[in-house]
Amino acid sequence: MKKIGFLSFGHWTPSAQSATRSAADALLQSIDLAVAAEELGADGAYFRVHHFARQLSAPFPLLAAVAARTKRIEIGTGVIDMRYENPLYMAEDAGVADLISGGRLQLGLSRGSPEQVVDGWRYFGFEPQQGENDVQMGRRHTEELLEVLRGEGFAKPNPQPMFPNPPGLLRPEPWSDGLRERIWWGSGSDATAVWAAKLGMNLQSSTLKDDETGEPFHIQQARQIRAYRAAWKEAGHQREPRVSVSRSIFALINSTDRAYFGSSREGGDQIGYLDEKTRAIFGRSYAAEPEALIAQLAKDEAIAESDTLLLTIPNQLGVDYCAHVMEAILTHVAPALGWRE
Repeated sequence: MKKIGFLSFGHWTPSAQSATRSAADALLQSIDLAVAAEELGADGAYFRVHHFARQLSAPFPLLAAVAARTKRIEIGTGVIDMRYENPLYMAEDAGVADLISGGRLQLGLSRGSPEQVVDGWRYFGFEPQQGENDVQMGRRHTEELLEVLRGEGFAKPNPQPMFPNPPGLLRPEPWSDGLRERIWWGSGSDATAVWAAKLGMNLQSSTLKDDETGEPFHIQQARQIRAYRAAWKEAGHQREPRVSVSRSIFALINSTDRAYFGSSREGGDQIGYLDEKTRAIFGRSYAAEPEALIAQLAKDEAIAESDTLLLTIPNQLGVDYCAHVMEAILTHVAPALGWRE
């Protein structure tokens, strides 16, 4: 396990029980939590993107703000729904955020999950092409983004431009060299993991995937990662890919931890349906004293297969408590799992 970061959904709700009661709270606390994570020695600050929901949505202003407040920590998403994205405009936004960060952006993409509204991408001005569904549209947008991030010019310059152009065809600016190799795909199945490998994207695998064999979640996820690595090797890419998995992990250190999470220590996998056809398996949460956590996590085959662990954090409990959750894992659990070895 080389890297450990956090993943925040950025929930907010106008409730007296929440420490994150507005969109402004969610955004400003996300920045503060990334700063705290860097100070604790964590490796990454990742943010989920949902539209039409009281959660984080437009990622690039937030990523740029985090970049400006930090120096070392990786900054990423997990994931951006590509059904909603204009690839060229996204390339500009991503280039800005990556340059501000000094090349620390780790951009997680996917075709998206069930959303708050029906066909929400239509409200953003996108329609599948003839013979194409929304899933295929999301993948097409992804392939278009990957092509733009190569940095090759393709647009014919105006012969009478307002400002002088460099020679040749033009590309969206600013372009950030190296960002193409820091694009990840959030995969929910073995087949999409193989597709991501062929395109040279890193792999993000979260706390749920299609239930393809009926085996425990971590075993299915480990098999997915192995299929991804085999496809990567077969594709002949010259660099080593990166693979992350997400987990809800809580070390029970004090009475507050036990009050919040002590009753969930025996949790197991769950089965559900993402739609009428897709049976999914949801991975268990982990909550126990540090020694017990170490023993449990050592048996998680997918964690062993990955190089990056993203800790899903309960952001509505506030920055201080979420920082405590990370510190407890980094201090009492991560070294025994081979963190940074």
